[in-house]
Amino acid sequence: MQSALWLTPLALWLVHGSGARSGPLDTLYFAITALFWIGHRLGSAWLAYGTEAYRPLLRAEPVRFVVLPLLVTAACFAIFLPPDTALPFTRMERFIGLAILDYAASTWHFGAQHFGALSLYRARAGQAACARTRRRDRLFALGVGGALVFLADVIAGAAAYQNLWLNRWLPANLISLLEPVRTGATLLLCAATAMMLWRELSTPHRSLPRVLYILGLAAMVAVALQPRSLFLFLAIWTSQHWLLASGLMSRTPSQEPTPAGRMRRLLHAVNSRGWALAAFVMLISVILLPLFEVEANWQEAGPYYGDRIFGAFAVALRTSPFVPALLALGFASGFVHYLMDRNVYRLSDARVRIAARGLLTA
Repeated sequence: MQSALWLTPLALWLVHGSGARSGPLDTLYFAITALFWIGHRLGSAWLAYGTEAYRPLLRAEPVRFVVLPLLVTAACFAIFLPPDTALPFTRMERFIGLAILDYAASTWHFGAQHFGALSLYRARAGQAACARTRRRDRLFALGVGGALVFLADVIAGAAAYQNLWLNRWLPANLISLLEPVRTGATLLLCAATAMMLWRELSTPHRSLPRVLYILGLAAMVAVALQPRSLFLFLAIWTSQHWLLASGLMSRTPSQEPTPAGRMRRLLHAVNSRGWALAAFVMLISVILLPLFEVEANWQEAGPYYGDRIFGAFAVALRTSPFVPALLALGFASGFVHYLMDRNVYRLSDARVRIAARGLLTA
């Protein structure tokens, strides 16, 4: 789960002296994308619908676990399936609107995941009841892993379609302010990281995993705040997110009860073994890669990693009559992923702690 600690220096080394998009970093990112991108997106849904651990929650809260995901999915298909003339906005305008909404939701989602990881380590270190530490974790995760990363995207012009919305509110002399803003944000990052480390090391319940996670998060954000290749930060930031999510998901149902019934026992045999569940999800991720890349890179030049595995089939998908449905599928899976992650990892809920006890025990 401490993927940023090896991933950040490795990515910096791989990109040194070579083009990011044509060098060894691209090869590494291709492998991580193929194996973990879609698997991480579908992982929380698998925990909810495919494991014994969450079956009681699924029955007790059908609105959160069934009704809301279905409504989100139906809304995405209702937005994308009608042709340009059927709604007041063209399909491209609808795509841009949802892309901006998805960017905002994913920025929060990434910060929330960092808070979740710090909370998990806090619980395993016996600090679960400390409200002050919890508040510091939330502020650091959302402030550093959310707000500062958003600021870095704005400085680099990398926020989703920011020329259509965000640039309208930015000062006209933004170019002359870039370096002072970047310097100030870097100093703020250093101060926040030092404060977190000092507080962690001064407590009798200090946790080495928490220290390592704080350092890893700070290292990634430091890369974001420096003038860099956008691809370099994208590769580090998203890969760490996917690897962490996959690690959490593979461990969560490890202590689920043994069910009755042949099919459910077969699923249990996979869910209760972390390596088997991880391998299963990685296989699904590879198989579904070309389907989800249609939405991820629509109206862009790529790269399309699915082409390297599936060849002409992946290329044909992007010009097929199924493109509107694939766009809807991509957005729906993303929004449902944000929702389901909240559902299955809400450790403040006693019933979720019972379902996810594989995460909370050594």
